Amino acid sequence: MTTTGRPTDQRPALIDIEEFFADPQFANPSISPDGTRLAYLAPHQGRRNIWVRGIDQTHDDAIPVTHDTRRGITTYYWTDDPRWLLYLQDTDGNEDWHLYRVDLDDPAATAVDLTPMDPGSRVLGADPLPSVPGSVLVTMNRRPLFFDTFRIDVATGETTLHREQDDPTAAILLDRRGEPAFRTALAADGAVEISAIDPATGHTRLLRRLGGAEHPMSVQPQEVTADGKGLLVGAFQDGDDLRLVRIDHETGEETVVAAVEGHDLDLSGMMLPGVLPPPIYRHRRTGEVLAARFVADRPHIEVLDPHFAEIHAQLQKLSDGVLATLSCDDSGQRWIATFVHDRDPGVTWFYDHTTGDAQLLFRSFPDRDPDTMAPMEPVAFPARDGLPLHGFLTLPVGVEPRNLPLVLAVHGGPWHHDSWGYSNDVQFLANRGYAVLQVNFRGSLGYGKRHVTAAIGEFAQAMHDDLIDAVDWAVDRGYADPDRIGIYGGSYGGYAALVGVTFTPDRFAAAVDYVGISDLANFLRTLPPFTRAYSVNNWYRYVGDPAIPEQEADMLARSPITMVDKIRTPLLVAQGANDVRVVQAESDNIVARLRERGVPVEYLVAEDEGHGFANPENQVMLYRAIEQHFARHLGGRSTDASRTPDSPS
Repeated sequence: MTTTGRPTDQRPALIDIEEFFADPQFANPSISPDGTRLAYLAPHQGRRNIWVRGIDQTHDDAIPVTHDTRRGITTYYWTDDPRWLLYLQDTDGNEDWHLYRVDLDDPAATAVDLTPMDPGSRVLGADPLPSVPGSVLVTMNRRPLFFDTFRIDVATGETTLHREQDDPTAAILLDRRGEPAFRTALAADGAVEISAIDPATGHTRLLRRLGGAEHPMSVQPQEVTADGKGLLVGAFQDGDDLRLVRIDHETGEETVVAAVEGHDLDLSGMMLPGVLPPPIYRHRRTGEVLAARFVADRPHIEVLDPHFAEIHAQLQKLSDGVLATLSCDDSGQRWIATFVHDRDPGVTWFYDHTTGDAQLLFRSFPDRDPDTMAPMEPVAFPARDGLPLHGFLTLPVGVEPRNLPLVLAVHGGPWHHDSWGYSNDVQFLANRGYAVLQVNFRGSLGYGKRHVTAAIGEFAQAMHDDLIDAVDWAVDRGYADPDRIGIYGGSYGGYAALVGVTFTPDRFAAAVDYVGISDLANFLRTLPPFTRAYSVNNWYRYVGDPAIPEQEADMLARSPITMVDKIRTPLLVAQGANDVRVVQAESDNIVARLRERGVPVEYLVAEDEGHGFANPENQVMLYRAIEQHFARHLGGRSTDASRTPDSPS
């Protein structure tokens, strides 16, 4: 990695926290099936809402078609009827997602809940059903432990059971006509069994068993091919790289659809389908595979369809970033493309392949100068046991990159990965004068089978060693001042921050635990009941089962709650009151134990948030506290100069 130092007086101005953590002005765009309209998210009444406009119009002509004032919208769907739009919404972050209908002919009307359910139930998503116009297929757990598929008539709301789940560990995969084609199920040994379903009899026939622990989030993706005769999955086969593979319905034969030597298929988009970049790009109308996405220093797009190769070549000319999300009209000629970029997020273009015309539609933050943002640079180094580690280093602009205060930002999951692109919190910290180091420690997805399975049994041990090794690398290279190292993370990253200040209490000068786990056993006991069926290859395999006394004892030995007496690092804790993944007790308990000992700890609880803060005012509250916390203990810049000095870096 090469850097060029610049004088300290060339540091960019501090960007207001309210500006950094405001909702994007434009986000998540998509084109209508007929290619005449554009939908996207933009602020309205203080929250992210859905706006619709003609493809040739501007935002001044757009109309807000949703009016949520309690919580912003993230996921929405066009339907095959130009009158209706659908979206998902929960209540204050409780993840009880419901599917709502919007009438585009009457955008001021109140949205209709198509999926009224008891608390604790949720919609997983909505899919088109071309064989029954006007309908969508919706998967939800009206029965708390089972996710059944229902057919909903969008116009009337009439709901019909389409396919009942017979086993909490199994899934029926439907073809484009809505007919059952494959069944996947989790075997007792953790293997995922893939079976073909006979269309005449409904009987299943085992085709393949795919390994367990190397797929901690299950085998993903699982998508039926356009012709219904194959299943697209991510598989390691006999190697270390995750490939996109087709399993034949008749023979069970595996055919490699896409593979890149030394790189994994990128599964991160599975967390938010339709919002994040997908592992597989498919044609909206035909369902044919266009391209696949792979993990790399910068994400890599492997183009698979010859016609789309022409389109992708034109799209690449529009940005020096990497293709992110993509939508096309039914003709496959009109496209809306967004791009991943480390300094300029959400740049969106309209491209017409018939005419070759391209038009810049918007940037997510049009008032933010990309030149004042800090480049995110890929880095690599070995762990102490030789395991290759990959990560990203972001250095503050206008500062000599030596002896800087550094924040180790730890991703959640842990079965996730950091990737090249724009990050609000990373850019915020860099703007405040910190170097920011992100490392894809063992257990992170995206770096091969060996890398992920190296985390088995290594919570608070080798997984934490990887983080310490990353800090040592930054110190040895001269980037970081060893006396001004902070650690910050959410969810698993919050757990890692707590491990940092308990297992290695002398390494960090400040820490932030954001919706983090303090007690592994209690965390697993308090997960929603339906998740147990999906935990065999992740939490139970990598950490343990709290119902087994010996494993519970080991989990407690790896839990920060049992080592609170070692904490002397200044700590900030943040928690959402409605978090159903990491319940509030995880934060309450460790804060209470610290206060019993008289150890100062700052504690923020947002009553209208869940697993992470979504509402802008809560994000502002959180990051103002983080700004002051790190400035006080690491010496970075702060907008509150009366409380925290602007120390030179």
